[in-house]
Amino acid sequence: MAASKPVEAAVVAAAAPSSASGVGGGGTAGPGTGGLPRWQLALAVGAPLLLGAGAIYLWSRQQRRRESRGRGDASGLKRNSERKTPEGRASPAPGSGHPEGPGAHLDMNSLDRAQAAKNKGNKYFKAGKYEQAIQCYTEAISLCPTEKNVDLSTFYQNRAAAFEQLQKWKEVAQDCTKAVELNPKYVKALFRRAKAHEKLDNKKECLEDVTAVCILEGFQNQQSMLLADKVLKLLGKEKAKEKYKNREPLMPSPQFIKSYFSSFTDDIISQPMLKGEKSDEDKDKEGEALEVKENSGYLKAKQYMEEENYDKIISECSKEIDAEGKYMAEALLLRATFYLLIGNANAAKPDLDKVISLKEANVKLRANALIKRGSMYMQQQQPLLSTQDFNMAADIDPQNADVYHHRGQLKILLDQVEEAVADFDECIRLRPESALAQAQKCFALYRQAYTGNNSSQIQAAMKGFEEVIKKFPRCAEGYALYAQALTDQQQFGKADEMYDKCIDLEPDNATTYVHKGLLQLQWKQDLDRGLELISKAIEIDNKCDFAYETMGTIEVQRGNMEKAIDMFNKAINLAKSEMEMAHLYSLCDAAHAQTEVAKKYGLKPPTL
Repeated sequence: MAASKPVEAAVVAAAAPSSASGVGGGGTAGPGTGGLPRWQLALAVGAPLLLGAGAIYLWSRQQRRRESRGRGDASGLKRNSERKTPEGRASPAPGSGHPEGPGAHLDMNSLDRAQAAKNKGNKYFKAGKYEQAIQCYTEAISLCPTEKNVDLSTFYQNRAAAFEQLQKWKEVAQDCTKAVELNPKYVKALFRRAKAHEKLDNKKECLEDVTAVCILEGFQNQQSMLLADKVLKLLGKEKAKEKYKNREPLMPSPQFIKSYFSSFTDDIISQPMLKGEKSDEDKDKEGEALEVKENSGYLKAKQYMEEENYDKIISECSKEIDAEGKYMAEALLLRATFYLLIGNANAAKPDLDKVISLKEANVKLRANALIKRGSMYMQQQQPLLSTQDFNMAADIDPQNADVYHHRGQLKILLDQVEEAVADFDECIRLRPESALAQAQKCFALYRQAYTGNNSSQIQAAMKGFEEVIKKFPRCAEGYALYAQALTDQQQFGKADEMYDKCIDLEPDNATTYVHKGLLQLQWKQDLDRGLELISKAIEIDNKCDFAYETMGTIEVQRGNMEKAIDMFNKAINLAKSEMEMAHLYSLCDAAHAQTEVAKKYGLKPPTL
């Protein structure tokens, strides 16, 4: 059973395995990764990665985005005060003092007159008389000696502030541009121009300006960080919508697919072929590929599943459906499942709808279709429809453990932890041998205690993890979720041991290598070892989008923007949902913005 990501892979493609969709979920839903830490760019615009302190660790992408794909180190937000406008002078810059020597007296008089006009404008501004303020600031600009860059930039910025009050966004941007040309690191003008670009729907320009502001402020001002987060999300959603609509379907790795199906125990289509489905001749051919004698597209699809020949499954299911064969309901569900796996929810939904409406179909087929459609709705951010489907599944098949297992994960995504625990308990009652449900219940209790800072409950949950791994020593999920909790508690050595046990149990699970690599960064600041382990993950599974995303994040922190962008683009091409793709575009756009800011202003955030 695969180790899973932190809570959100349930949402990530209805295709993400329950263990990948499970407690935890990380958005990139690599096969089975629930409950492990998600590392983000701090705010996704390059705030320093505070290794060792755990400052950029976020418990899940749900906390990240709320929905964030990139909130970062919220604990570092110290200055929430409004920027005061208008102002006197900008921060002094080298060479901005009054000149000495011949002509200085005339310059001072001109500057004094300009300052007087500006001061008069400030009074009008504070009185809400913005047109008059603009006239005064314009007079100050005309009077100010051209070599007085900083003073002149202040006058332009003040006039921009007055234009802002009149919602003349084009004029705001123009005056801020003048101010920045005169004083390139003028935070107030850059931020005001960023807001004007936002109003003018110039998202790229807005992002570049606010990225510069964040770097100049050391990522300490909440206003600029929130604007960066907002515009990154908007850009990501726009690009993902277009890209996802035209993307080429991509089959996940065999490891991902097997992990996905292993998360269901009451799913008819994921069970091995029944004796009645094989010919007598085939039953005697041990070690040889089965040949289905009955002319059934569905049975051939099942055979291809056993052979891991996944690319042929959709076409064989279509033959069964077109012929309205004996296994039409099963073929509809299997085809829908593979549509979800390749990220084609639009094609999957009609098949799922039809299975659900087939009253004569096996109730377990209908319940499984409801689980998958409910997961799909959650991925599409329609929690009410998702909840309805899970509740309907529980009504029609109340003895189906899968319903409670997957609904429990949905409840965690909705921050309904007590209800999630109740669902896990019901799953365990129906299937006491369900190691995954027991591990995820323990993790849910741990997260509740950790979020509430309840030390006694935290200790009880940690003891619960020990009991789970003792009772189910072959369940990689238990070790993975325990490693998450140990990392929270900064018990890094023991967490590393748990990841090693995961690797022993599942040496082909790429995401475990990624998480172990990240632990090396947080624990020992061992960048080389961390990158080595993440590279190993890509070697094991070159379709592991989580590995590419993480590598890209680290490269941003190292200042290697070109490589970071390349990694993010690889992850984008592997994304299993539009939501996940939007997040990855946000990271990529953040890296692009930092590149442009470095070129324009010579500004770079601290690197590893």
